[in-house]
Amino acid sequence: MGISQTTVAAIRFGYGFHPAQEPAKNADQLLRQASAGARADLVLPVLGLADRRARLEDLIRTRRSRGRDSKAFREKRVAMRRDAVMEVEARVYQRALSPHGFFERLAAFWADHFAISANNAGRLFVAPTFEIDAIRPHVMGRFADMLSAVVQHPVMLTYLDQVDSYGPSSPAGKRRGRGLNENLAREILELHTMGVGAPYTQNDVRELAELLTGFGVQKGFQNFRYFPQRAEPGAETVLGKRYGGNPGRAEHALAFMEDVSRHKATARHLARKLAVHFVADDPDADLVGQIEGAWRRSGGHLPTVYSAMLQHPSSWRDFGGKIKRPVDLIISTLRALGANRQMAETARARKRASTFQALRHLNQPMFQPPGPDGWPEEAEAWITPQGLAARLNYASKSGQLIAKNGKLDPRQFAETALGDALRGETAFAVSAAPDRWEGFAFALASPEFNRR
Repeated sequence: MGISQTTVAAIRFGYGFHPAQEPAKNADQLLRQASAGARADLVLPVLGLADRRARLEDLIRTRRSRGRDSKAFREKRVAMRRDAVMEVEARVYQRALSPHGFFERLAAFWADHFAISANNAGRLFVAPTFEIDAIRPHVMGRFADMLSAVVQHPVMLTYLDQVDSYGPSSPAGKRRGRGLNENLAREILELHTMGVGAPYTQNDVRELAELLTGFGVQKGFQNFRYFPQRAEPGAETVLGKRYGGNPGRAEHALAFMEDVSRHKATARHLARKLAVHFVADDPDADLVGQIEGAWRRSGGHLPTVYSAMLQHPSSWRDFGGKIKRPVDLIISTLRALGANRQMAETARARKRASTFQALRHLNQPMFQPPGPDGWPEEAEAWITPQGLAARLNYASKSGQLIAKNGKLDPRQFAETALGDALRGETAFAVSAAPDRWEGFAFALASPEFNRR
């Protein structure tokens, strides 16, 4: 018997079944789900960037006035680190509780596409604002608007060292003896838009870096600010077109973001990336072509692009061709258990960091990808001896916790989690397990639960 569209929609294009939520059954319902998600508030309230920056500045003032070894500084630093960890919990529960699974998957996809890495406690504390401010408002809009928001967000500007980039001939650059930093320009072309091997040159990278000089972060609340004194004078030529002038303005660089968003290389690169993420590590060439065509015709209107992907027959075939990454595994578990807001708020109130620790053990710590290209997609990156051992350990420990803290039957859990993707062999193993916790562990370790 084949896998139903309802199961494919829930697990491939969402985070799995939830016993209290009605699943989408086809492409049209997934698109409506995504539209509703774009209008919905976050499930759990979070601090905005200004409040987070204010806390960071308070910590810095305390360090300067009382010293690193003072009790006040240590207590504030511990509290900020704890709250940063709880933000990871909040992001996981946002996806586990939301009834708009396709929107959440899309938001996660784009946040990983524009990857930032929080390699210290301060950046970990502000990292959640990047997805909230720059990604989620544009998931159901135009790619050009998302790209423009990304290159103006303080977290991206600091992560890729754009705050250290000065036009070599600018007044501020000459006065301070500072020069270009090409990181942001290179990643825009190589990762965010056109892709590796696309028709751009090192000179295009440098010219774009010069065009971006002036983009920075102001002191205080650390909002985006354009600094004309840092901007390289004159116009720059990127991909054969001139941008900018005297004086430089942010709009000059944003005009390039508009143009590159419509470039055929961008359409091709992101069409394949969407197909790889959602459907298969080696996707059907016709599927990629259909997505690319929709991108080029619409100029990167994302709902049109998603619709093209969902309307292609290969998007609904060969269920299980993708490995769930660890964060997907954990969210699927929470959803199958019927996670609710009370569970999330209890975890926050008690400062539990169970999902934070689980992600670390599974080698996918949230907000800490290995580089600006985000987390790997291919199965080989996750199905390694160490990766399999970590998944089995997760299944065992989770099975024991589930059995200890509730009366749920393992067979019911497996049926809820997998729908008609549940194989007979797994159903038998779950029902025949000598202990309840082993039944849950068998379900969590099964091939079908680890795939989508």
